[in-house]
Amino acid sequence: MEWASKVSEDFSLKDAVDECVTHIRSELGDAPPDLAVAFVSAHHTPDFEDLPLLLKERLGPRVLLGCSGGGVIGGGTEIEDRAGFALTAATLPGVEVSSFHVEDQDLPDMDAGPAAWEQLVGVTADKSPDFVVLAEPFSLHADNLVAGMDYAFPGRVKVGGLASGASQPGGNALFLGERLYRSGAVGVAMHGDVRVDTVVAQGCRPIGEPAVVTKCHQNVLLELNEQKPMDVLRSVFDASPERDQALINRALHLGVVMDPLKQEHRPGDFLIRNVMGIHEESGGIIIGEMLREGQVVQFHVRDADTAQEDLQAMLRQYADSHGLGSASGALLFSCLGRGMHLFGRPDHDTNLFREEVGPISLGGFFCNGEIGPVGPSTFLHGFTSSFAIFSPR
Repeated sequence: MEWASKVSEDFSLKDAVDECVTHIRSELGDAPPDLAVAFVSAHHTPDFEDLPLLLKERLGPRVLLGCSGGGVIGGGTEIEDRAGFALTAATLPGVEVSSFHVEDQDLPDMDAGPAAWEQLVGVTADKSPDFVVLAEPFSLHADNLVAGMDYAFPGRVKVGGLASGASQPGGNALFLGERLYRSGAVGVAMHGDVRVDTVVAQGCRPIGEPAVVTKCHQNVLLELNEQKPMDVLRSVFDASPERDQALINRALHLGVVMDPLKQEHRPGDFLIRNVMGIHEESGGIIIGEMLREGQVVQFHVRDADTAQEDLQAMLRQYADSHGLGSASGALLFSCLGRGMHLFGRPDHDTNLFREEVGPISLGGFFCNGEIGPVGPSTFLHGFTSSFAIFSPR
């Protein structure tokens, strides 16, 4: 298994493709790669229609997957707010790669059986496939797609992101094979001699102590440890240093433990969701997630320093458990709100990945939402960097 990745800032998409393909061929040889993943900035919008054919003629990948992005990542370099084209390709001996395109109206009812979801994506659960999914945010309920795939393929990896770069329906692009789509979702299923590991860094750190949801209604938190949640939050605020108090006022989140069997919690165990406001009638706190009584939760805060600490901890956790040099290639699906806008300098996440995991080929893009697992389930995230790391099984 070999991977190669390259990014180009050329204003001509044709020349950008040539530059990236030349590098890919120098790394992988002249044989067509088994998979190519392409991301292109909105600056190249007039040429979106030409991209699949350009890549077919110049690289000839067996499977092409890609989308438009508000920023692109290739060769471990992040290109934001300017023209960019990123291409990542892989030779995957012993791996079967199949592809699919779905529209929102194609999604089975949420009470449909697993067979309906298997038919939708063209692969059966007995093959133990892992998935990379790219969705168009204006036209598809990506959370329903992810939930259905989780139901039909429990324990398998689903990772990816929502296309970005456009501010209205019809402006984003999805690429699959020789086709361009303006709606729905595209993806690949991989099975055989491949292992896909994930690192999902949500950019937050906990404050206070974990507590149990003792009363809630849908997404309104009404009691924590049989106390009003605002009373618990005030206690956390009063006990916090000045820096955290400022973050509580402007960047407060709630982390929900997704594995109820875990007694000790570390980075990656919490699903981070926004604190959206106060429910005046009940005095509860409105959360960007449906809640259940008995869940363990903890308040979290986010800023640039916290996001760096969280990502470094998650990458080190991966490196410690897998060892340096075990990975062959990786894809990064990072929020538009990260990058230069959060850290004030380029290549933050890619540099940290290289430092902690190693100098492996890394491509990706900046998303309108990121797909990745927390605990046993897969979710649609915000402000997150979601890595897919590939190695032979």
